[in-house]
Amino acid sequence: MTPQPGQTFLDEPQDAKQSSRSVSVASPLLIFPDHLTSPRKKLVRRDDHEYSQPLRLGMQLFLVLLNVWIGAQFYLWVRWAESGGQALEVSRPAGVEGWLPIEGLMQLKYFALTGEAPHVHPAGFVLFVAFLIVSVVFRKSFCSWLCPIGTLSEYLWKLGRFTFGRNFRLPRWADLALRSLKYILLSFFAYAVLNMSAGAIAEFLGSPYALVVDVRMLNFFRYLDGITGIVVLSLLVASIFVQNLWCRYLCPYGAFLGLASLLSPSRITRNADSCIDCGKCDKACPSMLPVHQLMQVRSAECTGCLECVAVCPAKNALAISLPAGLRRRRTVPAWSMAAGIALIFLGLVGYAKFTRHWNTDLPKQVYLQLVPQADEQQHPMPNP
Repeated sequence: MTPQPGQTFLDEPQDAKQSSRSVSVASPLLIFPDHLTSPRKKLVRRDDHEYSQPLRLGMQLFLVLLNVWIGAQFYLWVRWAESGGQALEVSRPAGVEGWLPIEGLMQLKYFALTGEAPHVHPAGFVLFVAFLIVSVVFRKSFCSWLCPIGTLSEYLWKLGRFTFGRNFRLPRWADLALRSLKYILLSFFAYAVLNMSAGAIAEFLGSPYALVVDVRMLNFFRYLDGITGIVVLSLLVASIFVQNLWCRYLCPYGAFLGLASLLSPSRITRNADSCIDCGKCDKACPSMLPVHQLMQVRSAECTGCLECVAVCPAKNALAISLPAGLRRRRTVPAWSMAAGIALIFLGLVGYAKFTRHWNTDLPKQVYLQLVPQADEQQHPMPNP
């Protein structure tokens, strides 16, 4: 007897079961798969040119090279200060303050309470606000388009996949438990900042410790001890085998921007009528989200990398979109997203430089005195 569409031998009429009971005993092996009982949707292939990943790679490389240049200049500046002004003198690159997100969070609260932009490390404040706006407008795209650590993490796990043919996925219970770590770290820093008054923040930012906290960060990597070096090396090696190990499990900055991205109007949107349920988007998603099961991706883990959109073979099935009226959304081309990210980032940096809210104005003598003793500065404990 031939089953009807969507029917298996387990669903046969009673008389058929009586006449072929021997068949029904082995029925678990004879159940028709879904793709045989319900015909797959016809694929209408995309006719557009996919360029989101080359655009993203270009922006990633630009930010990596920019940060390498900033790091090299900052190192030379520190060496100048440590030599008492005898070594080659270069200017202090204010962009290094972008690596101080906790201080940026403090500055944001200070600005919210007083309406005044900070005078110490103002570039860090500008960059923190720029990355926050980028995340609110275009999901957590800072992590996948701009962050050098995110870029390093991405290409480490891609190296692992290329070399070993796969990456390792943790069990769901372990994945959920480890993902909570970045939120625990974030809550620790957020609790400390939220309990500080504007006066306490101003006192901290003006302390010798805060003035050279960027130098202390550099010294951390310059003078790695045995245990710290092993931990850093272990994270790098583990990132080859586990996708986005640092970003997914340990980065409090990414956790903060992910929560902010929940306010974003832009979302990866799936058109169920065009989708052929091939599951390629799920396999491509570095955040391991079930994209093909969702109408809109709202997760705080979505980094707006567009890798799912890039691999989708069906026309108009998957795109990042913005609201365009009641129950309507408008597709955002990849070039528009790239241009928007660049405009926010470069626009705020340019405005800060034009209005002279970029560089920290301190006499050279202050740095010549503090930088050689950076590691000796004690963390201030201001009153709340």
